[in-house]
Amino acid sequence: MKKTNVGIIGCGNICKKAYVPGLRACEAVALVGCADIDTAKAKQLASEMQIPKAYDTPEALIADENIEIVVNLTIPAVHAPLDLKILAAGKHAYTEKPFAVTRTEAKAVLALAAKKNLLTGSAPDTVLGGGIQTCRKLIDDGAIGKPIGATAFMMCHGHESWHPDPEFYYAKGGGPMLDMGPYYITALVTLLGPAAEVSAMTGRSFTERTITSKPKAGKVIPVETETHYTGAVRFRNGAVANMVMSFDVWKHSLPRIEIYGTEGTLSVPDPNTFNGPVKLFTRGAADWVDVPLTHAVNSRGFGVADLAAAAANGRSARASGELGLHVLDIMLSFEESSKKKRTISLTSSCAQPKAVPAGLEAGVIDD
Repeated sequence: MKKTNVGIIGCGNICKKAYVPGLRACEAVALVGCADIDTAKAKQLASEMQIPKAYDTPEALIADENIEIVVNLTIPAVHAPLDLKILAAGKHAYTEKPFAVTRTEAKAVLALAAKKNLLTGSAPDTVLGGGIQTCRKLIDDGAIGKPIGATAFMMCHGHESWHPDPEFYYAKGGGPMLDMGPYYITALVTLLGPAAEVSAMTGRSFTERTITSKPKAGKVIPVETETHYTGAVRFRNGAVANMVMSFDVWKHSLPRIEIYGTEGTLSVPDPNTFNGPVKLFTRGAADWVDVPLTHAVNSRGFGVADLAAAAANGRSARASGELGLHVLDIMLSFEESSKKKRTISLTSSCAQPKAVPAGLEAGVIDD
C-alpha cells in the first residue's frame, strides 16, 4: 500500500526514543516532518534523527498539504485543542494519552472528526503489541472460559525522584489515573470489551512533594490532584475488575493485570510494554504455564500505522478516538464516584477493538 505521510508535533523524549524509531519500523507510514513550540528543539530532532523537515511552528506543519496524519505529542491539556486544529485542516489526528482531559473536549474532537469524515486515534498502542494481543487471542479462544473478573494494579511513589520536570504530574489534570490509567484501562477494554459502571474511593496522602531529581532538586511543589485511586469497574459482559492506581506506595508485590475466568486465570504482562511474559493457569493444572507470544508487534507507532490503514481501507482504527473517550470516561468516573459517594453509570461506550491477527509481523498492517 502507499505510505501515508506523517508529521509529529512535540519533540521531547517520547518522540525521539519511541515514536521516531517506531514509525520507521511501520510499512504503512512515512515520517516526513516535525514541529515544536520550541523551534530549536524541532530542528535539533530533525538533524539528529534525519527527519526530512523541521517546521518553524506547529501551525506550519498542520498547514502542509503533504502531511496526512499529525501525531500529537504535546502535554495533556493541549491534546484536544490541538487535535481540533489538526482536524480543521483536514488531517487525521493521533494523540498521546489521555485523549483529552474532559469529556466535553473529547466529544468535541470526535464530533469534528465525524463532520469532516476524518479519523482520530489515541495512545496507548501498547495494547496492539505481542503481549496483550496474545492474551486477547487466549480469551477469544476460550482458554480461561467466560471472563468473570480482573485485577489491575499500578503503584509507585511518583515521579519527583527521577523526572526532570515532574510538577505537572501533581497539578490539576495530573495524577496516577490520567497518567498511567490509560495503559491499564485500555488493556482491560481490549480484553473484556466496554465498561458499564464505576465505583471508587480516592485520596491524597501528601499535600506537597519535594523534587529530588535534577535540575529542580529541592523545589517543593503542591499536590493539587488525587494521588491514590481504588475502586471497581463493571464491564458490559458482566466481569468486575478491581483497580488501584497510586503515586503514594513505596513498594508492592501485586500483579499488574490478571483476568479470571470460569476455567482458569490469565496473567497479563505490563500494559506499558509490548511484549510478555504471558502466563496461563487452567483448571486441573499443576501450575502456571508460560505461553509463547502469538504476535510480533513490539514498538510505538503501530497505532498510527493502523490508523493510516484504517483510513485507506474504510474501517475503524483499533486505537481509536472513540476508545480514547471511553477510557477517559472510566478514569474521570473514579474521582466522581469518590466525591459523590455512589456508583457512576457510564454514558460512553465503544466497540471492543478488533483483534490483531496472530502471526502479524511487526510494522505490517493487515487489511
